[in-house]
Amino acid sequence: MSADDAREMTDWLIDQGLNGTPIKQFLPALADRLNGHGASLKRINLGSDVLHPTVDSRSFHWTRERGVEMTMLDRGAFEEDGPDWLQSPFRHMLINGEKSLRRKLGDSAPTGEFPLLDRFAREGATEYAAFAVSYGDGATLAAMDGMISSWLTDAPGGFGNAQMTMIESIQKPLALTFNRNILHVTTRTLLGTYLGEDAAKRVLAGNIERGRAESIRAVIWFSDLSGFTRVADTIDRHLLLGLLNDYAGIIVDTLDAHGGNVLKFMGDGMLAIFPGERMENACGHALKAAREAIDAAIALSAKRGADGLPTTDLYLALHEGELLYGNFGGRSRLDFTVLGPAVNEASRMAALSRSIDQRIIVSSAFAQACGGKRDRLVSLGRYALRGVTRPQELFTLDPTA
Repeated sequence: MSADDAREMTDWLIDQGLNGTPIKQFLPALADRLNGHGASLKRINLGSDVLHPTVDSRSFHWTRERGVEMTMLDRGAFEEDGPDWLQSPFRHMLINGEKSLRRKLGDSAPTGEFPLLDRFAREGATEYAAFAVSYGDGATLAAMDGMISSWLTDAPGGFGNAQMTMIESIQKPLALTFNRNILHVTTRTLLGTYLGEDAAKRVLAGNIERGRAESIRAVIWFSDLSGFTRVADTIDRHLLLGLLNDYAGIIVDTLDAHGGNVLKFMGDGMLAIFPGERMENACGHALKAAREAIDAAIALSAKRGADGLPTTDLYLALHEGELLYGNFGGRSRLDFTVLGPAVNEASRMAALSRSIDQRIIVSSAFAQACGGKRDRLVSLGRYALRGVTRPQELFTLDPTA
């Protein structure tokens, strides 16, 4: 391998990072380039731990047969005493402080050290190489250790000196490009998790100016859990967190499935919106989500009750109106959310639902916006809402519709 070849490969990898090329796109191209230099690669694996609420690590595997696949390991799923990890080449590198590992495979090579490599040998591989590149504290979000990579060839005799030298020489620029991709995905994931997908997209698109907001029409969803304060006073915090996560999980999943954007968690309460150019469609999605969320909450309560765990009930209100959607707050702490009288009215409706024993309440404005779906609703009569001047007619889903 010439110095020009190494420089060309390094420059190409850096360009992939500067251009923001996704890993799933540049990894096959990297394999093609290395194979063009005689590497005869069967498999490449790149991986690292990640900062994610539910995922512990993310790995990308390129194989000659299947192309690129991604694997995510959920938090809590990693088995430190499992045989796969105890007999892993990467564990061997970690406990021995090694930055690289290289093993010949095949008929004349020893077996039994690593079962994974024995399997590769049975599949026709002739050599395996692995590397670990560490990240400095300022290079990552949270305590990410670095990038690990492994390389498998079926070239007769294994990797040649030129091919191995090239693979070794690209580890650091490859780690930079890989880290850039992981940071980009992590940033989008965290913002989407904590702000909501739509709000995150707007923030990342540059909508970050304090006081900047746009007027939108949307369906407003406001839900809460029945008797939460009483339940919170009678169970320990671990049971309380489990209850909140279980019920919030089914609500969020249902809202996501029907195009709702969750904007806020307020204790046991949840604020979401269904924006859309046609309010009739937004109302239809909201009604489906409401029905499914109530059914899911009933099923969850039955399951938790059978397991001897505390349960609660879900109540929700649907409203429609004009909202301000954007950045509000102080100079050093902003929130991307919605403001307007309609939000307060939805909150008052949700609070009323328990006293009139209705799991779902919708406003007259929502009913009017439903258009042809109006026949799914039945009137509950007129009610005075706290802080609202005029009594309003409220509706619920017609159980016979």
